[in-house]
Amino acid sequence: MKKLGIIGCGWLGTHIAERVSDRYEIFATTTSESKIEALTSKGYHTILVDFPDEVSEEMTEWDVASQLDSIIITVPFSGIRGAQISMKDRQETLLKFLGDYKGQLFLMSSTGVYPEVEKDFTEDDQSAENVDSENFILNVFPQTNILRLAGLMGDQRLLKNYNISNLDLLVNHIHYADICSVVEKMLDNQSQSKVYNVVAPVHPNKEEVINAQKDLPYSGDRKTTGRTISPSKLMSELDFEFQYPDPRYFHLENVPR
Repeated sequence: MKKLGIIGCGWLGTHIAERVSDRYEIFATTTSESKIEALTSKGYHTILVDFPDEVSEEMTEWDVASQLDSIIITVPFSGIRGAQISMKDRQETLLKFLGDYKGQLFLMSSTGVYPEVEKDFTEDDQSAENVDSENFILNVFPQTNILRLAGLMGDQRLLKNYNISNLDLLVNHIHYADICSVVEKMLDNQSQSKVYNVVAPVHPNKEEVINAQKDLPYSGDRKTTGRTISPSKLMSELDFEFQYPDPRYFHLENVPR
């Protein structure tokens, strides 16, 4: 059985682990002692590791890193909506933890790397080399796959459960199940050095999404322009089909097509 490491096994990491645990032995890190027991009970090899905002002189290389076929990093290295907050010390601590790892590597980034302007953004609009929260790892591990995730949704993470403003703005969301499918496919393909926007291809506005999730009608007109993120490269190169292409139906198990 292959071995998969998940650095920062929180909400998303746990979903990924559950998807592939029948084929991968899972090695996980968490920053919370309370989560160790829960993750261990699932059969994952779990350790407590923190990545503080200051350099950790005590950090050493992950002792199992050389045994892992793939590692997925879900620890955040950018500010809210991609704000350029310096996380150099946290980055250096992660690099120490990875040591001289040679295997397949994933960094979960964010569509917040794109500016707040009305445009349909593709990966070519923002090179990873120009994004501090991405290029720090590419400089050392050029094999890293960068996945730019939209707003994470699914389970109880639904727009209707939050206090939302600017209801006419178009959304860039992604269901966790589709993230898991992307990762699974890239693991199988042994993908390296890819940069993908992982975003549902349909972009309704916030009010449409909330109304649909509350089973209410929507009588407004959808804006045709706004800040949207395109998953076209992902769909083309991976021949990927979204299970949840439309955020209005993220709350349903049987999704309309």
